[in-house]
Amino acid sequence: MAMSRVLVGLICLAVASHAAPLAPTTLNTLRGGGKAFPKMPDSVKPGVVTGQALKDLYSTAKEHGYAIPAVNCISSGSVNQVLEAAKKYNCPIMIQFSNGGSQFFAGKALPNDKDKLQACVLGAVAGAHYVRHVAEAYGVPVVLHSDHCAKKLLPWFDGMLAADEEYFKKYGEPLFSSHMLDLSEEPLNENIETCVKYMKRMAKINCGLEIELGITGGEEDGVNNEGVDNASMYSQPEEIWQVYQALSAVPNAVFSVAAAFGNVHGVYKVGNVVLRPDILGNAQKFIKEKLNSKDDKPVNFVFHGGSGSDKAKIEEALGYGVIKMNIDTDIQWAAWDGIRQYEAKNHDYLQGQIGNPDGDDKPNKKYYDPRAWLRKSEESAVKRLEETFKDLHTTGMLG
Repeated sequence: MAMSRVLVGLICLAVASHAAPLAPTTLNTLRGGGKAFPKMPDSVKPGVVTGQALKDLYSTAKEHGYAIPAVNCISSGSVNQVLEAAKKYNCPIMIQFSNGGSQFFAGKALPNDKDKLQACVLGAVAGAHYVRHVAEAYGVPVVLHSDHCAKKLLPWFDGMLAADEEYFKKYGEPLFSSHMLDLSEEPLNENIETCVKYMKRMAKINCGLEIELGITGGEEDGVNNEGVDNASMYSQPEEIWQVYQALSAVPNAVFSVAAAFGNVHGVYKVGNVVLRPDILGNAQKFIKEKLNSKDDKPVNFVFHGGSGSDKAKIEEALGYGVIKMNIDTDIQWAAWDGIRQYEAKNHDYLQGQIGNPDGDDKPNKKYYDPRAWLRKSEESAVKRLEETFKDLHTTGMLG
């Protein structure tokens, strides 16, 4: 009971700094030598980054050819393991909450009506406050994000955005760094119009938006696209240009695009999925020409379905302006695998409260204490994230 009161108290607290108004980014600030991190611009500091700092972080990642790992979290423990990994390997990180993960954070026993999704809203907001309270202590920059929001989940999105606006009134920045709208199953015009509507509202509080084009295959968090038409898994340059053009017209807009290039959620057998990162490269070239720009990579792209992806395809995607990659399924397995190995090693000490190979009267409390096996889960996830950071060239990028 005492532990519950402590956790509730932590979740309800938030530590935030006042964000400066968005200003033009210069190449000099992106080359490193920042006040907080040698390889980061001055705007990027420990803790949750928003507004100009978010914009600068994305620009720096794209300039230097690395992507920020985005990890779905469902509890304070999963948040802690991600922050621990970022601190250990000296890199920026993105913590994101899905609608299901948000509900789990608040508690599955709470009411969650379809037209309100109040448990999802509560869990996401509570999780965001928890991240804000602990992130700065880990000494790394954190992008605080919400994952896929389909049309039926808009009450969840609206609840989070209302919390952002309330937080902005008090602290001059949104609670979250950014949110994702996934209206890829809707007609393209509706997708764009809805995202523009929300972008106008979000830009006023320096909150970023991620938009999805095309459909990511596979299954995640109750959304099943395993039988989706193959053509919808590959975005076209003209579609990406329409999105870029519409969102760029919103003053103060900060956005990224999750364009489909054969991505699939979950893990899959090599050869069953055809990833085509060149789609991103073709789109960058197309939009550069449309803008008559000197920038070879005007779009901030997002790589969904990173788990199990061929490393050569990840490398290729980084070269086309991917600044974020989602990594969920592989971390889920790593977290479970830590527990699995712990149980296998200590099996004979986990069959009852009393009695083990050391004696029939010997207690087993230290073996079944949740802190023992949950810590092994965390350690395993941290180890797996090391591989992800290397794949995305993020290791040591704070300097």
